[in-house]
Amino acid sequence: MEKKITTPLTADMTKDLHCGDTVLISGVIYTGRDAAHKRLVELLQQGKELPVDLKDAIIYYVGPAPAQPGQVIGSAGPTTSYRMDAYAPALLDLGLKGMIGKGKRSPEVVDSMKKNHAVYFGAIGGCGALLAKCIKKAEVVAYEDLGAEAVRRLEVENLPVTVIIDSQGNNLYEQGRKEFLAMEK
Repeated sequence: MEKKITTPLTADMTKDLHCGDTVLISGVIYTGRDAAHKRLVELLQQGKELPVDLKDAIIYYVGPAPAQPGQVIGSAGPTTSYRMDAYAPALLDLGLKGMIGKGKRSPEVVDSMKKNHAVYFGAIGGCGALLAKCIKKAEVVAYEDLGAEAVRRLEVENLPVTVIIDSQGNNLYEQGRKEFLAMEK
């Protein structure tokens, strides 16, 4: 089922997103990869405030290419999510409600998602140039020294994603595999 959501992404909204749903996201989302996640969690461990408010936010695991003249941002395809797994539970505990990337997540992340009513969205790798067209504004808000991996505030319109893991822990990768194996019998 296709759904449209506008951020912020609240716990009530995540309850209506189910494994396999196609979702068009509009509003503000943030970018961050492993280097930025490490710094964010280090700040938390030091009892310091984060440079962005993650309550009801979505983080897109992306390190976009530089923008060409006349563009808001360069190619912006998802990166592999497991590299953020060591840091994701701490951010989910702060109120992060959505993550966009590609690939599997650890059992610890899935447990934290269920506890915190969060969802994991998949974006299609290899479509970074097309996904970039959904980004209407981009600005670095933290860790500019990380270059492509800096934390950016993006304004997106109808960014296409799929719910891979919903807030109840239902996992499209696992369900799809079971359905495929059942068809072979």
